[in-house]
Amino acid sequence: MAGPTMISKVKAYWAPLILFGLGLFYQLVVLPRSFPPSHYDALGIKPYSSVEQVKEAYEKFSSKWNSGEEIPSTADFLKIQYAYELLTDPLWKRNYDVYGIDEQLHILEKVREQYGEESYSRIDLPLLDATDRSVHAFNVVTSEDFPSIFHDSKPWLIQVYSDGSYLCGQFSGAWKTIAALLEGIANTGMVELGDIRLATHLAERKPIGQIFFRRGLPSLVAFPPGCKSSDCMTRFEGELSVDVVTDWFATAILKLPRIFYYTKESMGKNFLAKTGPHKVKVIFFSKTGERASPFARQISRNYWAYASFAFVLWREEESSIWWNTFEVESAPAIVFLKDPGVKPVVYYGSFNNSWLSEVMEQNKLQELPQLRSVTSMELGCDARGYSRSGSDATIWYCVILAGRLSPELNKMRETMRRVQETLLSDDESNAADTDQSLAPAAVAFRNKRLTFAWLDGEAQDRYCSFYLFSETSFETCGARRDMSDVPRLFIVRYKRNTTEDEAKIERKPRNIWDAMQEQEVDPASQLVVRYNGSDEIPQIAKWVSEIIQDGDSKDLPFYRAKTPELVPEDSEPLLTRSAQSLFSKSIGMKQRICNIMGQCYDYLGDPRIGPALLLAALMSFGTIWLMRGQQRAHPSQSGQPGPSANEDENRPARRKRAKQGSNEARPPSITDEEPKDAYQMPLLDSNSD
Repeated sequence: MAGPTMISKVKAYWAPLILFGLGLFYQLVVLPRSFPPSHYDALGIKPYSSVEQVKEAYEKFSSKWNSGEEIPSTADFLKIQYAYELLTDPLWKRNYDVYGIDEQLHILEKVREQYGEESYSRIDLPLLDATDRSVHAFNVVTSEDFPSIFHDSKPWLIQVYSDGSYLCGQFSGAWKTIAALLEGIANTGMVELGDIRLATHLAERKPIGQIFFRRGLPSLVAFPPGCKSSDCMTRFEGELSVDVVTDWFATAILKLPRIFYYTKESMGKNFLAKTGPHKVKVIFFSKTGERASPFARQISRNYWAYASFAFVLWREEESSIWWNTFEVESAPAIVFLKDPGVKPVVYYGSFNNSWLSEVMEQNKLQELPQLRSVTSMELGCDARGYSRSGSDATIWYCVILAGRLSPELNKMRETMRRVQETLLSDDESNAADTDQSLAPAAVAFRNKRLTFAWLDGEAQDRYCSFYLFSETSFETCGARRDMSDVPRLFIVRYKRNTTEDEAKIERKPRNIWDAMQEQEVDPASQLVVRYNGSDEIPQIAKWVSEIIQDGDSKDLPFYRAKTPELVPEDSEPLLTRSAQSLFSKSIGMKQRICNIMGQCYDYLGDPRIGPALLLAALMSFGTIWLMRGQQRAHPSQSGQPGPSANEDENRPARRKRAKQGSNEARPPSITDEEPKDAYQMPLLDSNSD
């Protein structure tokens, strides 16, 4: 009887027993390891003692050693000597007392392994070198300056450092490089640990309230764009190198897309073939293989609607391939690939941020720009806008080559580029050598009242059909129905009525119909002329010039209409959209797991956990004991057998017996197979007579 009774009690009290065991284990094992002996304990003094008290304690040990009264072991001597040297340096003592930073502890382990069990008198002193530990600080931020540094929406990267830290001194060179790479897109600053108020604001805090830096010094914290408080602050947890830090900041903080490297095998199929025909291809050739700088990645995001970007690692054995393909002789270099058949534009040498922005702005469009939703206003080919020369020009023109992507379209694009060159050269030549028939077009082209562009007739079906509405427009616009692709050329004359535009601001619509009509038409009138001549360059240039001369000199009808919207090729940059999921290796899954484990370790050092576990065990034990006592006193109310041998019966058996008893008390039902009191009723024979 004792055996089953003991088992039942263990089953009943398993929860408080487990909690009690965990509480004891935490108090006796975990908690002591979370609070190891401090360097003050090695000297036998209380924590946070002054430098004078530290020196007095060390002199007591030294006098005993010198007099021979006490001969310390090598391990004890190293602990005392290390504690003395650390706590007598003001900067090291401050870092240890306030933040628990002891970055030279590895020296103690190294010396201990070096001397082993040798006499302490043979150890070279001092253990710690207090020379050459200066940090070249710049852009230092103080607690007084901190509230006012967020005057704009630029992000911030701040380094928390200490003047007495060797690691901060070693990181100085890398920090200068990081600050230079982030110039123009982010602000950088430094905070010294001596500014207790600001350093505490940027530090981490344990559950017990102790402030610390998990990774030691230097510590990097970032404030994303628009963030002005520690609630949205992000802490860097990776390797302190230029490449890892800049990649983390550009990807996780700025949400910038990465620019990938391609080889000679993958360049064609993975980059050139997958890049849209409306984009300029920008290829960076690098000798080092380093990642794209944050500024280059920001350029790629800003110009993603115009260009696609790639990196190539330059190898001398592959130089002939790149020369034959892109006419690149050496690296570093930047290549711009524009229209099909156009010679690549190559720039050599290293580049800075301002130069890259200027060059990118100059080369963002193709030689013959494509008319798209993002370029229509810029090119002056939109009835809702103005010409490239500005709002002063009331009449301007746009020559558009429309067609589906095909060899025929590429050939015609080359022809239109030659037309542009003809007008440009005609404008720059002497008056005696100038063909006067081309003068109107050349002057308009120089004054930015004339623009040349090409249109993807398949992607912009409605827009193309609006201007080329005819029986044969299917050969140029819309999806390809057969093998016939006929590029067509037309010119649009735009004119704005300045007087009517000014009056429209003051005039109110008389009725709903007038209001709807005003909203449905574009502000500039449009007259369209289609070209039906040959593909000869002089003839096309002469035709354009005649149209411009007539359009400028004649009083043509002022006809306005509602132009269909251009379909955007890229509704949203792909790499920008996925940048939030492209994290660097410094904040990958492994790092996330380590961060979670670190947070759990911080909670294990909370001295309140052990008493809480013991209290929970006591409360659980009392609750179970009280419930069992009530069951013994009132066995009938509980519906269970009293405290006897019946307690050891299996619960399934008790449930089965209770179910059988309830079935016996239940009256028979017609759903039973054969009720117990059923009998067969005899049938009456109605035809017995």
